[in-house]
Amino acid sequence: MKAIEKLLSKNDELKFVCVGLDTDLKKIPKHLLSSEEPILEFNKSIIEATKQYAAAYKINFAFYEIFGAKGFELIEKTLSFIPDDVLTIADAKRGDIGNTSEMYAKSIYEHFGFDSITLHPYMGKDSVQPFLEYPEKLNFILALTSNPGSIDFEKQILNNGSYLFQKVIKSVNDWNFNKNCGIVFGATNLDELKTNLNSFNDLSVLLPGVGVQGGSFQDVIKIFSEHKRKNFLINISRGIIYLSDNKDFLSRTENEILSLNEIARGFFK
Repeated sequence: MKAIEKLLSKNDELKFVCVGLDTDLKKIPKHLLSSEEPILEFNKSIIEATKQYAAAYKINFAFYEIFGAKGFELIEKTLSFIPDDVLTIADAKRGDIGNTSEMYAKSIYEHFGFDSITLHPYMGKDSVQPFLEYPEKLNFILALTSNPGSIDFEKQILNNGSYLFQKVIKSVNDWNFNKNCGIVFGATNLDELKTNLNSFNDLSVLLPGVGVQGGSFQDVIKIFSEHKRKNFLINISRGIIYLSDNKDFLSRTENEILSLNEIARGFFK
Protein backbone atom coordinates (compact mmCIF):
# COMPACT_ATOMS: atom_id res chain seq x y z
CA MET A 1 0.00 0.00 0.00
CA LYS A 2 1.36 3.41 -0.98
CA ALA A 3 1.89 6.02 1.72
CA ILE A 4 -0.81 8.31 0.32
CA GLU A 5 -3.27 5.39 0.29
CA LYS A 6 -2.64 4.78 3.98
CA LEU A 7 -3.25 8.44 4.77
CA LEU A 8 -6.42 8.77 2.70
CA SER A 9 -7.82 5.50 4.02
CA LYS A 10 -7.55 6.71 7.62
CA ASN A 11 -8.94 10.12 6.65
CA ASP A 12 -11.95 8.39 5.11
CA GLU A 13 -12.48 6.80 8.52
CA LEU A 14 -12.37 10.37 9.91
CA LYS A 15 -9.09 9.75 11.67
CA PHE A 16 -6.70 12.70 11.49
CA VAL A 17 -4.50 12.33 14.58
CA CYS A 18 -0.80 11.68 14.09
CA VAL A 19 0.70 10.44 17.36
CA GLY A 20 4.12 11.96 17.89
CA LEU A 21 6.55 9.57 19.56
CA ASP A 22 8.86 12.19 21.08
CA THR A 23 9.83 9.79 23.81
CA ASP A 24 11.83 11.35 26.65
CA LEU A 25 13.11 9.24 29.56
CA LYS A 26 12.52 12.20 31.88
CA LYS A 27 8.81 12.26 31.08
CA ILE A 28 7.68 8.65 30.79
CA PRO A 29 5.92 7.05 33.80
CA LYS A 30 8.42 6.24 36.52
CA HIS A 31 7.30 2.64 36.90
CA LEU A 32 8.59 1.91 33.38
CA LEU A 33 12.14 2.95 34.24
CA SER A 34 12.78 -0.41 35.89
CA SER A 35 12.07 -2.31 32.66
CA GLU A 36 14.96 -3.51 30.50
CA GLU A 37 14.14 -1.06 27.68
CA PRO A 38 11.90 1.67 29.12
CA ILE A 39 11.63 3.73 25.94
CA LEU A 40 10.68 0.71 23.89
CA GLU A 41 8.20 -0.44 26.52
CA PHE A 42 6.62 3.01 26.58
CA ASN A 43 6.39 3.24 22.78
CA LYS A 44 4.91 -0.24 22.49
CA SER A 45 2.30 0.57 25.14
CA ILE A 46 1.34 3.87 23.49
CA ILE A 47 1.00 2.21 20.09
CA GLU A 48 -1.11 -0.61 21.52
CA ALA A 49 -3.43 1.93 23.15
CA THR A 50 -3.83 4.10 20.04
CA LYS A 51 -3.33 1.95 16.93
CA GLN A 52 -7.07 1.48 16.34
CA TYR A 53 -7.63 5.24 16.40
CA ALA A 54 -4.47 6.87 15.02
CA ALA A 55 -4.04 8.01 11.43
CA ALA A 56 -0.24 8.02 11.64
CA TYR A 57 2.79 7.85 13.92
CA LYS A 58 5.65 10.33 13.74
CA ILE A 59 9.01 9.34 15.20
CA ASN A 60 11.14 12.36 16.08
CA PHE A 61 14.72 11.29 15.36
CA ALA A 62 16.26 13.72 17.87
CA PHE A 63 14.83 11.77 20.79
CA TYR A 64 16.53 8.60 19.56
CA GLU A 65 19.76 9.82 17.97
CA ILE A 66 20.81 11.04 21.41
CA PHE A 67 21.46 7.37 22.28
CA GLY A 68 23.69 6.73 19.26
CA ALA A 69 23.52 3.25 17.73
CA LYS A 70 21.07 2.13 20.42
CA GLY A 71 18.70 4.88 19.37
CA PHE A 72 18.55 3.65 15.79
CA GLU A 73 17.78 0.19 17.11
CA LEU A 74 14.93 1.68 19.14
CA ILE A 75 13.53 3.29 15.99
CA GLU A 76 13.60 -0.02 14.13
CA LYS A 77 11.92 -1.91 16.98
CA THR A 78 9.30 0.81 17.43
CA LEU A 79 8.42 0.64 13.73
CA SER A 80 7.80 -3.09 14.07
CA PHE A 81 4.94 -2.40 16.51
CA ILE A 82 3.05 -0.12 14.11
CA PRO A 83 0.37 -1.82 11.95
CA ASP A 84 1.16 -1.99 8.25
CA ASP A 85 -1.89 0.06 7.29
CA VAL A 86 -0.90 3.05 9.47
CA LEU A 87 1.36 5.74 8.04
CA THR A 88 4.82 6.13 9.58
CA ILE A 89 6.66 9.47 9.44
CA ALA A 90 10.36 10.00 10.03
CA ASP A 91 10.59 13.44 11.58
CA ALA A 92 14.20 13.94 10.54
CA LYS A 93 13.99 17.19 8.51
CA ARG A 94 16.55 16.10 5.96
CA GLY A 95 17.58 18.13 2.91
CA ASP A 96 21.04 18.22 1.35
CA ILE A 97 22.63 18.05 -2.07
CA GLY A 98 23.88 15.29 -4.36
CA ASN A 99 24.98 11.98 -2.93
CA THR A 100 24.31 13.13 0.62
CA SER A 101 20.59 13.50 0.01
CA GLU A 102 20.54 10.23 -1.91
CA MET A 103 22.06 8.42 1.07
CA TYR A 104 19.57 10.05 3.46
CA ALA A 105 16.71 8.88 1.24
CA LYS A 106 18.05 5.33 1.13
CA SER A 107 18.45 5.33 4.90
CA ILE A 108 14.90 6.45 5.62
CA TYR A 109 13.08 4.57 2.91
CA GLU A 110 15.16 1.46 2.25
CA HIS A 111 16.90 0.75 5.56
CA PHE A 112 14.28 1.87 8.08
CA GLY A 113 11.29 1.41 5.77
CA PHE A 114 9.38 4.57 6.74
CA ASP A 115 6.41 5.63 4.64
CA SER A 116 7.25 9.32 4.77
CA ILE A 117 9.64 11.96 6.03
CA THR A 118 9.85 15.66 6.87
CA LEU A 119 12.19 17.65 4.61
CA HIS A 120 13.39 21.23 4.46
CA PRO A 121 13.56 22.85 1.00
CA TYR A 122 15.95 25.74 1.46
CA MET A 123 18.80 24.23 -0.54
CA GLY A 124 16.49 23.88 -3.53
CA LYS A 125 14.86 21.13 -5.53
CA ASP A 126 18.01 19.04 -5.98
CA SER A 127 18.29 18.71 -2.21
CA VAL A 128 14.96 16.86 -2.01
CA GLN A 129 14.97 15.22 -5.45
CA PRO A 130 16.27 11.81 -4.26
CA PHE A 131 13.28 11.52 -1.92
CA LEU A 132 10.84 12.47 -4.69
CA GLU A 133 12.08 9.53 -6.75
CA TYR A 134 10.28 7.12 -4.40
CA PRO A 135 6.74 7.32 -5.85
CA GLU A 136 5.24 5.05 -3.20
CA LYS A 137 6.44 7.30 -0.36
CA LEU A 138 5.23 10.70 0.90
CA ASN A 139 7.47 13.71 1.49
CA PHE A 140 6.29 16.44 3.88
CA ILE A 141 8.24 19.59 2.99
CA LEU A 142 8.45 22.46 5.48
CA ALA A 143 6.36 25.43 4.36
CA LEU A 144 5.21 27.39 7.41
CA THR A 145 6.21 25.91 10.76
CA SER A 146 4.61 26.29 14.18
CA ASN A 147 7.53 27.86 16.05
CA PRO A 148 7.91 31.61 16.75
CA GLY A 149 11.10 31.69 14.69
CA SER A 150 9.12 31.00 11.52
CA ILE A 151 8.93 34.78 11.14
CA ASP A 152 12.71 34.96 10.64
CA PHE A 153 12.65 33.43 7.16
CA GLU A 154 9.38 31.72 6.25
CA LYS A 155 7.33 34.91 6.60
CA GLN A 156 9.76 37.16 4.80
CA ILE A 157 8.16 39.12 1.96
CA LEU A 158 9.59 38.59 -1.53
CA ASN A 159 9.92 41.20 -4.28
CA ASN A 160 6.59 40.17 -5.79
CA GLY A 161 4.80 40.81 -2.49
CA SER A 162 4.26 37.17 -1.56
CA TYR A 163 5.72 35.40 1.46
CA LEU A 164 8.60 32.98 1.21
CA PHE A 165 6.43 30.16 2.56
CA GLN A 166 3.98 30.79 -0.28
CA LYS A 167 6.83 30.39 -2.77
CA VAL A 168 7.67 27.08 -1.09
CA ILE A 169 4.07 25.87 -1.45
CA LYS A 170 4.05 26.80 -5.13
CA SER A 171 7.35 25.02 -5.69
CA VAL A 172 6.21 21.87 -3.90
CA ASN A 173 3.14 21.80 -6.14
CA ASP A 174 5.49 21.98 -9.12
CA TRP A 175 7.63 19.15 -7.72
CA ASN A 176 4.63 16.89 -7.12
CA PHE A 177 4.92 15.02 -10.43
CA ASN A 178 4.83 11.64 -8.64
CA LYS A 179 1.93 12.70 -6.40
CA ASN A 180 4.12 11.99 -3.39
CA CYS A 181 4.57 15.47 -1.95
CA GLY A 182 3.01 17.14 1.04
CA ILE A 183 3.76 20.15 3.19
CA VAL A 184 4.26 20.92 6.86
CA PHE A 185 2.04 23.80 7.96
CA GLY A 186 1.97 24.81 11.62
CA ALA A 187 -1.38 24.64 13.40
CA THR A 188 -0.47 27.87 15.18
CA ASN A 189 -0.94 29.78 11.90
CA LEU A 190 -4.73 29.73 11.56
CA ASP A 191 -5.09 32.95 9.58
CA GLU A 192 -2.46 31.85 7.08
CA LEU A 193 -4.07 28.40 6.89
CA LYS A 194 -7.43 29.91 5.96
CA THR A 195 -5.87 32.23 3.40
CA ASN A 196 -3.62 29.68 1.71
CA LEU A 197 -5.52 26.39 1.94
CA ASN A 198 -6.77 26.56 -1.64
CA SER A 199 -3.18 26.90 -2.89
CA PHE A 200 -2.30 23.49 -1.41
CA ASN A 201 -4.18 21.76 -4.25
CA ASP A 202 -3.79 18.00 -3.73
CA LEU A 203 -0.78 18.24 -1.41
CA SER A 204 -1.10 16.30 1.83
CA VAL A 205 -0.71 18.44 4.94
CA LEU A 206 1.02 17.65 8.23
CA LEU A 207 0.10 20.13 10.95
CA PRO A 208 2.26 20.24 14.10
CA GLY A 209 1.80 22.71 16.94
CA VAL A 210 -1.44 21.59 18.63
CA GLY A 211 -1.36 21.57 22.41
CA VAL A 212 1.68 22.92 24.23
CA GLN A 213 2.63 25.22 21.34
CA GLY A 214 -0.83 26.79 21.37
CA GLY A 215 -2.54 25.33 18.30
CA SER A 216 -6.16 24.19 18.54
CA PHE A 217 -7.22 20.79 17.18
CA GLN A 218 -10.82 21.93 16.91
CA ASP A 219 -9.95 25.13 15.04
CA VAL A 220 -7.85 23.25 12.49
CA ILE A 221 -10.53 20.60 11.95
CA LYS A 222 -13.11 23.34 11.47
CA ILE A 223 -11.09 25.06 8.75
CA PHE A 224 -10.54 21.86 6.78
CA SER A 225 -14.17 20.77 7.13
CA GLU A 226 -15.41 24.17 5.91
CA HIS A 227 -13.27 23.69 2.80
CA LYS A 228 -14.63 20.13 2.46
CA ARG A 229 -11.10 18.85 2.46
CA LYS A 230 -9.46 15.86 4.11
CA ASN A 231 -5.94 14.69 3.15
CA PHE A 232 -4.32 16.05 6.33
CA LEU A 233 -2.82 14.97 9.65
CA ILE A 234 -2.71 16.86 12.93
CA ASN A 235 0.32 15.85 14.94
CA ILE A 236 0.02 15.71 18.71
CA SER A 237 2.94 14.53 20.81
CA ARG A 238 3.06 15.74 24.41
CA GLY A 239 -0.70 16.32 24.43
CA ILE A 240 -1.32 12.59 23.98
CA ILE A 241 1.63 10.59 25.26
CA TYR A 242 2.38 12.52 28.48
CA LEU A 243 -1.08 12.96 30.00
CA SER A 244 -0.06 11.05 33.11
CA ASP A 245 3.12 9.72 34.70
CA ASN A 246 1.21 7.06 36.64
CA LYS A 247 -0.10 3.64 35.68
CA ASP A 248 -3.25 5.22 34.25
CA PHE A 249 -1.26 6.80 31.40
CA LEU A 250 -2.58 4.37 28.79
CA SER A 251 -6.25 4.86 29.66
CA ARG A 252 -5.70 8.63 29.62
CA THR A 253 -4.01 8.39 26.23
CA GLU A 254 -6.73 6.21 24.75
CA ASN A 255 -9.49 8.45 26.08
CA GLU A 256 -7.80 11.53 24.62
CA ILE A 257 -7.43 10.19 21.09
CA LEU A 258 -11.01 8.88 21.19
CA SER A 259 -12.16 12.36 22.21
CA LEU A 260 -10.21 13.97 19.38
CA ASN A 261 -11.69 11.55 16.84
CA GLU A 262 -15.14 12.36 18.17
CA ILE A 263 -14.49 16.08 17.62
CA ALA A 264 -13.44 15.36 14.04
CA ARG A 265 -16.55 13.28 13.37
CA GLY A 266 -18.66 16.17 14.64
CA PHE A 267 -17.33 18.43 11.91
CA PHE A 268 -17.29 15.90 9.05
CA LYS A 269 -20.56 14.06 9.77
